[in-house]
Amino acid sequence: MAKISAKNYKIPTEVTLVMDKLQENNYEAYLVGGCVRDILREKDPKDWDITTNARPEQIIELFPHTFYENDFGTVGVVNDETKDERLKVVEVTTYRKEGEYKDKRRPEEVEFVKTVEEDLSRRDFTMNAIGLNLPIGIKDISKGHFVDPYGGLIDIEKKQIKCVLNATERFNEDALRIIRAVRFVGELGFTLNKETEEAIKTTETGLEKISEERIRDEFEKILMSQNPSVSLETSNKLGILKYISPELVSGTGVSQTKTHKYDVFEHSIKTLQAAADKDFSLEVRLAALFHDIGKPKTKRDSKEKGKPTFYGHDVVGERVTRKTLERLKFPRKTIDTVSKLVRWHMFFSDTEEITLSAVRRLIANVGQENVKDLINLRICDRIGTGRPKEEPYRLRKYQSMVEEVLRDPVSVSQLKINGKDIMDKFHVKPGPRIGWILHALLEEVLEDPKLNEKNVLEDRVEQLLKLGDQELKSLGKKGEETKKTEEEKMIRKIRSKYYVE
Repeated sequence: MAKISAKNYKIPTEVTLVMDKLQENNYEAYLVGGCVRDILREKDPKDWDITTNARPEQIIELFPHTFYENDFGTVGVVNDETKDERLKVVEVTTYRKEGEYKDKRRPEEVEFVKTVEEDLSRRDFTMNAIGLNLPIGIKDISKGHFVDPYGGLIDIEKKQIKCVLNATERFNEDALRIIRAVRFVGELGFTLNKETEEAIKTTETGLEKISEERIRDEFEKILMSQNPSVSLETSNKLGILKYISPELVSGTGVSQTKTHKYDVFEHSIKTLQAAADKDFSLEVRLAALFHDIGKPKTKRDSKEKGKPTFYGHDVVGERVTRKTLERLKFPRKTIDTVSKLVRWHMFFSDTEEITLSAVRRLIANVGQENVKDLINLRICDRIGTGRPKEEPYRLRKYQSMVEEVLRDPVSVSQLKINGKDIMDKFHVKPGPRIGWILHALLEEVLEDPKLNEKNVLEDRVEQLLKLGDQELKSLGKKGEETKKTEEEKMIRKIRSKYYVE
């Protein structure tokens, strides 16, 4: 018997209440699958699955809020009262076994069976083929009973990914299990046992029959894991990365300039890992992985040895990225965002020559909502070259310039009254006096923001209109000078934030 970790783990009340209800009505109930595996790894499960000998209609009778929308005997038991999103739905599935997988994607039929052992025999990996029963009213897993016919407890202890029964048969049933296996390598920090690895090599062509949507879902889970680089490196080593993106594979062995320690594929993987380490969004992680995907097609040898060129790889990369993500059926918004980030990831320039107008053009190209992600992509790109992780002066300077462009400027537009309001309210004609009045009001509001109320400003306008041109012009110029001073203070504050001049 393997050593049980997390023996003091307490199962949530929302889950034990479902198990108790089943058992109180003379049905069996076992926690099963990923939730048992995660508990044994001392991790909180992302979702909870229960298997039982009760039929779907019998499960539905026991619980007031359920839904049943599938052909696999799974009933969703809904708990609206819990605040934990992971516990709002507990899935309860009738013991079942599956018929032949003729298309390597789904079983031809599903048959309900009588025992938990039969149910466990259909599962993919031994670590997911463990059942845990708890007596009624008990939450502590140390008092539970494990059903482990395939040695999953030992494999979890060994951190080993091993198929249930025959690995070749498991992968021939559903080829997507191949990608799931390499996902678990990075996600769990486990290794493939020899039989499982060899079976992948002989069955990987089955992935040709898997839909792009299912591959995308597994790919996305890999990207959002803590160690996506491990999974993708393993995929490339086993020859299955081509079923996700052959364009990524083409970067293997493509050397770069001396400023890069790695080839294009290795650099891309390390850039992705940097994004994962910083817990960046899916869009940044995708852009990190694909940002140099145009390099294999654009590489040219130069006269200077060891310094090949990749002119236009950002433009080519945008097209390749868009085509790849479209093939994998990613949402349109994701495709557009990632493609823009890839296209403009080479924004980095000499900050001594770059102008604020150039920064504004970049923001117009990439979109204001994507600028922060673009900066984050550049940070990851630098880390992916093998350079120190701290941000260099040039990047901090660029961040400062972006923030300077995006800030709200100090202007009369901040006032809750405008020139038209003044002319309409007080029946005055257009002219320089309107501008002088607005700047005079701005100075007073900068001094005391509470004055920026329309009725207060209107009262003040009435007073200012009584002044002569010279006095009013003087107040207006004073307001302009105050505005300029405030602008300079704001810019200094931004630059100080990034430690730049």
